[in-house]
Amino acid sequence: MKIGVAGSVGRDHLMTFPGKFTDSLVAGSLEKVSLSFLVDGLDIRRGGCAANIAFGMGVLGLNPVLIAAVGKDWADYEAWLTRHGVDTSHVLVSENLHTALYMVTTDTELNQIASFFPGAMSEARDIELQPIMDKAGKFDLLVISPDDPEAMLRHSEIAREQGIRYAADPSQQMARMDGDDIKKLIEGAAYLFMNEYELALACQKTGWSDSEILDRVEVRIVTLGSEGAKIEEKGKPTINVGIAKEIGKVDPTGVGDSFRSGFIAGLAWGLGHERCAQLGSMLATYVIETKGTQEYRFTREEFLDRFKEAFGEEATADVSEHLIHFGFGD
Repeated sequence: MKIGVAGSVGRDHLMTFPGKFTDSLVAGSLEKVSLSFLVDGLDIRRGGCAANIAFGMGVLGLNPVLIAAVGKDWADYEAWLTRHGVDTSHVLVSENLHTALYMVTTDTELNQIASFFPGAMSEARDIELQPIMDKAGKFDLLVISPDDPEAMLRHSEIAREQGIRYAADPSQQMARMDGDDIKKLIEGAAYLFMNEYELALACQKTGWSDSEILDRVEVRIVTLGSEGAKIEEKGKPTINVGIAKEIGKVDPTGVGDSFRSGFIAGLAWGLGHERCAQLGSMLATYVIETKGTQEYRFTREEFLDRFKEAFGEEATADVSEHLIHFGFGD
């Protein structure tokens, strides 16, 4: 299955605040917020939604094609992704700008406040899908994750024109996009990924009801935090999948991206939606246990043991045969 993953590539600046953000919020004064948090930790890691999703798919044995705009500081990051199974040969490298920068502070309750500077990502609107598919082959599935909004809309338009099934994942760009743009991205998607808040925001911005949004896609996957995820498909019962128990909660950054990695890997393997969500849940658990979005490590045996504990023997048997080419680069 030929899969393209379009979206952001960035450098993550991960900071930790030894308290709760809510303790610094004054009821009745939220219309004028001016706050500064003294953090006690800073980690600089590789990140970006498309890179995170592609990385997870790569370590599960797939070879996704990364479609992104990056900066002139790209060389070491490219080597890292290539080593972990990602096809980076079609990435657009800016001549002048640096790779996007993501800055996020996490409190003790795992609440986050983040800012994102696009840098080279702003050039993603210059990426043409057709030349990429002329070389790599037509995509069976195109993942459109958070990116330059114009690029996201162009990719979805091309996908619809050429009959390419695509997964819409607006997430972080929901705040930036207006209702009409969100409609254009969602309409006709084979898969729509959102969390509960993003779904509510989509309803508010588009004026569509929950059911009207569902009517416009084939399958909708709504992540529910510690409650897992639900998969909704018109005319079929909702599938609810819980989380795989974590050893410890270190940092939630990239958890949603890794869930998408596992889910899409399951689609590539021809598994049902329940198994896809279980794979996503297992991968997301590894991410929340580590600092950084691409720092998790496990052996095939460890993965399957924890998967079995979370989801049972039958689910593990369905998944295990597809992990033959699994592995991490050195």
